[in-house]
Amino acid sequence: MLGGRQAGERHIIRAGQGGGRDVFEYALLRVVPRVERGECVNAGVLVYCRAQGYVGARTHLDTARLRALDPAVDVPGVRAALDAVEHVCAGGPAAGQAAGDDAGRRFRWLVAPRSTIVQPGPVHTGLTTDPAAEAERLLDLLVR
Repeated sequence: MLGGRQAGERHIIRAGQGGGRDVFEYALLRVVPRVERGECVNAGVLVYCRAQGYVGARTHLDTARLRALDPAVDVPGVRAALDAVEHVCAGGPAAGQAAGDDAGRRFRWLVAPRSTIVQPGPVHTGLTTDPAAEAERLLDLLVR
């Protein structure tokens, strides 16, 4: 037995059992300057919490790391792509066509696989009381 559970038993949180915490999903944003080499630099995090209707992105671009992978990388272009992700998360007129979509639809669109220089990683889950603070925590832990 592990922590009161049988070995191999899954821990499932049901409604009302999260201790006031809500399920959230997150994905890293990776910059892949040369797709053929497969090297990447973590440059941001996307966070979605359905229960709170929250979707947000926090980004941080380490240009020295990025240029170590590709000295000719288009840094202003990468920054523009990261800014666009933040605008889509924020909604409103800056989100373009995604402005009318709900938070979940915007998140799903942003984490869809693509072959551009800024790519989302796999989606992971967790529990939180504050998804915006969780985005900052994950940025500090996984990107900075």
